[in-house]
Amino acid sequence: MSLKVRLVEKEKMEIIIPLLQKLNPKISTTILQERLNEMLVHNYQCVGVFDGTTLIGISGLWVLTKYYVGKHVEPDNVYIDPQYRGKGVGKMLMEWIFGYAKSIGCVASELNCYVKNKKGQEFWKSVGYDVVAYHFQKQL
Repeated sequence: MSLKVRLVEKEKMEIIIPLLQKLNPKISTTILQERLNEMLVHNYQCVGVFDGTTLIGISGLWVLTKYYVGKHVEPDNVYIDPQYRGKGVGKMLMEWIFGYAKSIGCVASELNCYVKNKKGQEFWKSVGYDVVAYHFQKQL
């Protein structure tokens, strides 16, 4: 396995759509593409894990500043191809993200994880995250 982690170029961002579709199977590729286009206008970035030329993992990245935490990175829509899970790929991805975040002046990282995603919660704790809040949502 020869894995490389790097930012996905903005002009090639459509390569993440198939993995987003696996993560969000109820959302059409058309809607995913429309949302991605809108997110790119708002400085969305995505980091990919590549096995050769094959994209096998992704994490969206938002760089934000908030009063209570300062400048931080927020990984989102993290997905690792099932055949690569349990092999350290997720930890490799997060180590890259933490290094990148530090290099651009971030002092922390925050993320959301679904309440029912117990494996995800275990993973996030294993890479150093603490549960500090509830995430609320209201559909309008």
